[in-house]
Amino acid sequence: MLLDAERDWSLAQRIDDVLPALSEELGHRVAAETHGSALELSTEPHDGVQSAAEQVHELRERLFSELAPLGLRTASAGTHPTAVWTEIRIAGGDRHQAVYGSMRELARREPTFALHVHIGVGDPEEAITLFNRLRGHLALLLALSANSPFWQGRDTGLASARIPIFQAFPRVGVPRDFSSYEDYVETVDLLLRCEAFPEPTFLWWDIRPQPKFGTVEVRIMDAQIRTSSTMALVALLQSIAHLELEEGYLSAEQIGSPEMLAENRFIASRDGMAARLIDGERETRIPAAELATDLLEAVRPHADELGCRDALEGVPKLITENGTAEQLRIFKERAALSGVVHSLADSFCDA
Repeated sequence: MLLDAERDWSLAQRIDDVLPALSEELGHRVAAETHGSALELSTEPHDGVQSAAEQVHELRERLFSELAPLGLRTASAGTHPTAVWTEIRIAGGDRHQAVYGSMRELARREPTFALHVHIGVGDPEEAITLFNRLRGHLALLLALSANSPFWQGRDTGLASARIPIFQAFPRVGVPRDFSSYEDYVETVDLLLRCEAFPEPTFLWWDIRPQPKFGTVEVRIMDAQIRTSSTMALVALLQSIAHLELEEGYLSAEQIGSPEMLAENRFIASRDGMAARLIDGERETRIPAAELATDLLEAVRPHADELGCRDALEGVPKLITENGTAEQLRIFKERAALSGVVHSLADSFCDA
């Protein structure tokens, strides 16, 4: 999020000023989002988590340096604590104006900020298998990553207020499973042929195949305050993907029905790591911390094989204090939401 550090730490609606001012090297890795106060940092494809972490940290530091002459700072969280929709502007650019044309005033809701992770999969059918199986992990990933307790200047009581805010858009949430890659293609192609939307990236599901890149993209997680938390979640997701494709960790009952997936998604967005998620196999609710601990034990051998064990060891910290818990603690200490935003900005370049 772009911040007006010289005034009151509010969102700065200045993406159209920022993009031309960036160096060519950084500009290749920065893109506008729908809202004029948001930008997206994207890494190159990486073989492993460590090199991705190094690039994320470098991009954050470079962005901090290049925004300073403009009087701007940045921070990363699922929502800005005090933003209100009446102050939001839509960014320039054909895609963003197309989103506004399609969504009308819904597009002017408060901006939300997410962590999107692409997992490379070499075969289309294997990608659909992974897509189907990862659906059962989305609620736990959301609970671990929850980092948006504040909305319009209030404590919402939610761990991830970003989820219900973004729910106003169409084509969101946990998609159904697909029987094959052909099933997925025909489903999406029908919507494209009927001109419901212009291209597949207008599917804003929590997880989606990305045939253009040969990846499965997980989109449910809140943006993280610092690089270490980001990389812990990336390492966990990469290790889960390896576990599921090699062994098949979750049963069909644990993945669950669409109704169970939707309910767990809501519970995770409301309660974060205090959530008790539905286990369809045992027909009971299990503490998210217990599920995360068991999952960590299962994925550690896969993390060793993938070379991301060090980054994975950041997950226990998220179990005890994720971004939402940290923001709430800071608010209690500073007694002002501007202090929370200031703290988020100061942590942006932390490793």
